[in-house]
Amino acid sequence: MADLPIHTIVFEILTRLPAKDVGRSKSVCKQWYALLSTQDFVRIHCSRSLVSSNQRVLLIDDLTCSVRPIISKSNDYGPSSIVTFPFHHQNNDVSILSHLNGLLCVCLNHTYELLLWNPTTTAFKRLSTPDSHGFYINNLDAVGLYVDADDDYKVLHIKRRSGVLGVYVYSREVDSWRNIPFITRQEYLSPHFNWSAGTFCGGTLYFTVCECWLGGTKRVICFDVNSEQFKEISFLPVPSIGMVQGVLVNVKNELHMFASTGMFEMTIDLWTLQGDYWIKVLSCPPIPPISLSLWCDITHYVTNGNWFVMTKLGKLFTIEMDMKPFEFFYPVSWFRGFKGAVFVQTIVSPSI
Repeated sequence: MADLPIHTIVFEILTRLPAKDVGRSKSVCKQWYALLSTQDFVRIHCSRSLVSSNQRVLLIDDLTCSVRPIISKSNDYGPSSIVTFPFHHQNNDVSILSHLNGLLCVCLNHTYELLLWNPTTTAFKRLSTPDSHGFYINNLDAVGLYVDADDDYKVLHIKRRSGVLGVYVYSREVDSWRNIPFITRQEYLSPHFNWSAGTFCGGTLYFTVCECWLGGTKRVICFDVNSEQFKEISFLPVPSIGMVQGVLVNVKNELHMFASTGMFEMTIDLWTLQGDYWIKVLSCPPIPPISLSLWCDITHYVTNGNWFVMTKLGKLFTIEMDMKPFEFFYPVSWFRGFKGAVFVQTIVSPSI
C-alpha cells in the first residue's frame, strides 16, 4: 500500500463509500469533484455498490413516496423515509417500469412521458421528444433498461398502437431514439398479449409474453443488447390449469423465474434458464390461501436459505428451504396494484 500513488489510494477508498457520501465528497475540492464525476469512477463505484446492504424498497401510493431498507436480521422493511419527486407530477401518478444499477425508468401517467431517475441522487432525465418518442401507454407498451458492451445505458421501448407496432432504443450516450426491427411473431405485439417489464441478464433483455394468466400462449422473448436481435424461447413447463404468474429475476447474472401457480392454494417454484431450457431449482409446498388483492401484490426475495413473500404491507410469510444459503437478497420487484421497485443505491447518472 505504501508504494501506491496517493491518487490510487484515494480512488480505492472513495469507490467504497455509500452513494450519498460520494455526493457530499464532491464538494471537498475541484480535484475530487472531477475524479468523482468520471465514468471510470462511476462504473467501479456501481460494481462495488451492488450488495444487499445498499438495497432499498421504493413504494408509491396516492399520498406519499417512501424508501425503506430491507433489514437483514428481521428480513422485513425498515423505517421509511419520505421521498420528494424532483419532477412535476399529479397525485403521485408515477409508475416504475424498469430498474438497473440504481436507475429507474418511470412513466408520468398524466402525460405518458418516460423518464430516467436516480432516487438516491435525485437526478432525472426526460426521454420524451417532440416527434412522439418516449411516451408510454400502460397495458400496451413494454420497457426494459439495460447497459451495452460500451457501458451505454439504454432503454428498449416496445410500442403497440392500433395495429401499428414499433420498437425503439434510447441511448443515454447520444441522447436520442432510433427504430430497430422486431424479428419474431407479429401476433405477440397484439394487445391480447401482456408483456412484462424487461429483465437484464448476461447481455440479454428478457420479457415474458402471456396471452392470459389463465391458460393461453406463454413465451419468453429475448433481446440480445449487442446484436439487437430478438428470439423467443419456451415458457416454464407448468400446469395450464389455474392461474400462472411467472416473474423474471437476475440472480448472480443467471436468469431465474419465480412461478406462482394455482388459485386458492398457490405453489411457488424457482426455475433457472440453462441455454434455452428451464430447470427447476426449488419448490415449496402449497402455501395458505391469501386474498386476491395481496396475491397480485406479491414479490419475493431469497436469503440465508429462506424465501420471503412480501406485499406492500410487509412480509406475508416465510418459506423455509433446505438449500445452500445465498450471499445477497435477490428481489423480484414487481408490485401489481401498488407501485414500487427494489433498487440499489448508486451514483449512476440518468444523463451524460
